[in-house]
Amino acid sequence: FIPKGKWHFGLTASYGEFNADDLQILDLLTDLDFGGHIFSIKPSISYFIKNNLSIGLRMGYTSGKATLGSLSLDIDEDMSFEISDASYRSESYTAALNARRYIGLSRNGRFGVFTETELAFSAGNSDFNRRYNGELKNTHTTYTDLRLNFSPGLTVFMMENVSFNISFGIFGFYLKNEKQSVNGVELGDRFTSGANFKFNLFNINFGLGIHI
Repeated sequence: FIPKGKWHFGLTASYGEFNADDLQILDLLTDLDFGGHIFSIKPSISYFIKNNLSIGLRMGYTSGKATLGSLSLDIDEDMSFEISDASYRSESYTAALNARRYIGLSRNGRFGVFTETELAFSAGNSDFNRRYNGELKNTHTTYTDLRLNFSPGLTVFMMENVSFNISFGIFGFYLKNEKQSVNGVELGDRFTSGANFKFNLFNINFGLGIHI
């Protein structure tokens, strides 16, 4: 499907915006002013050490921002509250080593599937700002993350040296360490670990590849 000695250069990128103005749900949720965006870009390079087997490096950057201008919840006289002037910002950087095994599905070599194993290290930070007792409160979080992911995917060669790729995250292990501070005062840290054994709708990747 893809012979030994080929180089593969790839890029996946995404950008999305979301907002909700004057939304009402059963007259309970009112005055909702919410919006934000998220952006990510992931360049990659790999080399085929054998026919249909490649090893490579992927880099990534992701940033996101959300603002909540106002939110009112009114259930009854004893259960109602308002939130205003809250915002959230985050960014992260990732470096990953991966190996892919391809299997061709057509005689003309246009369609194929692959399985990918990836070891990824990420570092990032986030800020959550809101008003509490009339004062602005900032919660700053930094984290490092190590993940081992397994993903199947599909490759379609639209041209001889240009392919379209889609992969699905379905299985992986992770280790994560977080540190948090509030208004510059260290609050604490937390270490977590675990495994994911499910199809993740938020881990579907689309991209283009150049094969030389």
